[in-house]
Amino acid sequence: MRLYTRTGDKGKTSIIGGRVEKDDIRVEAYGTVDEVNCFVGQAITQLNPKLFADVLEDLEKIQHELFDCGGDLANITKSRELKLTKESVEYLEKKIDELILEAPELERFILPGGAPAAASVHLARTVTRRAERLVVSLLKADPDVSDTALQFLNRLSDYFFALARVINFRLNLQDVEYVRSAKVFREGKRREEKQGEK
Repeated sequence: MRLYTRTGDKGKTSIIGGRVEKDDIRVEAYGTVDEVNCFVGQAITQLNPKLFADVLEDLEKIQHELFDCGGDLANITKSRELKLTKESVEYLEKKIDELILEAPELERFILPGGAPAAASVHLARTVTRRAERLVVSLLKADPDVSDTALQFLNRLSDYFFALARVINFRLNLQDVEYVRSAKVFREGKRREEKQGEK
């Protein structure tokens, strides 16, 4: 199989249902989702399989869903069924709640960093936020774009924040608080609510 096609040499690319300019907001959106997937892949290579077996399973699932998300964003047909579902959003919410309970309580903003895998996850988090912003712009241009993609990306960035903290916690690394941060989190209240649900 030949990898190059030369069909993009004039600045256009194929999407599902047609061709668009390579700097089209749609291409920017799904291309940024692809960036997120790469940082997730980097984090996977940095995690100890014994200590993070559960996390690795989740991250592989997320990589598949990021491909689904990108495919849905690249689709301009009306007939093709979307792959990303509300169940993916709900799964992330469940995982976020679990991760919040595992890591120590937090009141202030923290500096991205710690273990290499945590730093990679923080990178994935910020690129996910950029992807989310691009999808908002895309929705303004095309209201038919799946709003599930937007919800998924919103939850995913929160998941990455919670995960980065758990990675550092399991490796006995303390998060560094932003020294000029006000108290912005109310995690203790959330922890009490979740424990009360058990």
